[in-house]
Amino acid sequence: MKRVLIISPYFPPVNAADMHRVRMSLPYYKSFGWEAELVTVNPKHSEISIDEMLLKNIPNEIIIHQVEAFNYKWTRKFGLGSIALRSLWFYKKRVNQILKNEHFDLIFFSTTQFPLLILGNYWKNKFKIPYVIDMQDPWHSTYYNDKPVNERPPKYWFSYQLNKYLEPIAMNAVDGLISVSQGYLDTLENRYKRLIKVPQQVIPFGILKKDFEWVRQNEKHFKQHYIKKNEQIDFVYVGRGGYDMRKAVVLLFNAFKEGLKTNNEQFRNIRFHFIGTSYAPEGKGVPTILPIANEMGITAYVNEQTDRISLYQSIYTLMNADALIILGSEDQQYTGSKVFPYIMAERPLLAILHPESSATQILLNCNAADIISIMAPENQSTELIYNYLYKASLRKILSKKTNWPAFDSYSAENLCKQQCELFNKVLIS
Repeated sequence: MKRVLIISPYFPPVNAADMHRVRMSLPYYKSFGWEAELVTVNPKHSEISIDEMLLKNIPNEIIIHQVEAFNYKWTRKFGLGSIALRSLWFYKKRVNQILKNEHFDLIFFSTTQFPLLILGNYWKNKFKIPYVIDMQDPWHSTYYNDKPVNERPPKYWFSYQLNKYLEPIAMNAVDGLISVSQGYLDTLENRYKRLIKVPQQVIPFGILKKDFEWVRQNEKHFKQHYIKKNEQIDFVYVGRGGYDMRKAVVLLFNAFKEGLKTNNEQFRNIRFHFIGTSYAPEGKGVPTILPIANEMGITAYVNEQTDRISLYQSIYTLMNADALIILGSEDQQYTGSKVFPYIMAERPLLAILHPESSATQILLNCNAADIISIMAPENQSTELIYNYLYKASLRKILSKKTNWPAFDSYSAENLCKQQCELFNKVLIS
């Protein structure tokens, strides 16, 4: 049995998006020849909400080490709120102790807290242990360089400079790469030619079916996050917002606005609910979808809630919607991590995506959604969305006949197997 030490600063009960690959894989590593231990940050240092239900489906035998972090209330005064920077020194100290006393074949970083990744280079030099990085998002991204200042993330200049300096430290020694997007890997290869010879694999997040089974058995624990009226047709989106999704949002709202103009009696019963659109701490998120509705004069039909909701609450919300929407980024490399719960919810699904995104390919493979390309001529996209919304207003849209055998290839167990196959390649490369 080979041993992998997983670095994931956010972990249940912290309600963070970037820990779900590890959370879903933990039940299966051992069946593919790998014994996993985890090093995470003590939840008391998290600025993200806590959800005890996330501890469901975590195997009891998994050893989880916790490290400390500098207090968020103090460090934010200096502009350092990132848990990666707050825990970096503590990670170095604790993992040094672990690696001195125990043997591990591999270190696996699965997080979007990128500054921590430089420790892979350090531990590799000190303990001769290879490391693999899971690229769930771009690290040093140039996407926002030509965007207006008001559309850039908070502290963009500082993050940009920091990432530009730190990314090479990790990539110049990394032994394997996993990514949710081929585009992320292509970008890294263009920057670091050595990566061409490094084992790589595109592996999406996948789905743990036990999550859905648990929600169905415990529906009494959950609530609606919007007012549901009998005459309304409620379209629901659960996931992040952002200025890079403006094109998809405008296409949707243009078609809806045309419907209000030409067929008001039907379209006026449609409502759009966008839930959990910000990664900011509770109560501090900035809406990015509702302002577009304001500009277009349709505020009365649009609800945006920036606060994140728990995994199981999001599953319940998706399952109880009249219809679902997936919005995609203008950046073709972006892939939504929540595509699979949308499919499992078995509701009518409209996806407005970049045609080259991996989310588009997954939905096509599974025949799970009506897909609108954000790159198609605007009048064509508007007409297609209009027709979909009109059918929805008549309650005549049905769920697609999902290709479930194709969907099963994205199960957490199968995708964990792919991770372990890449780990094996790293050891023999």
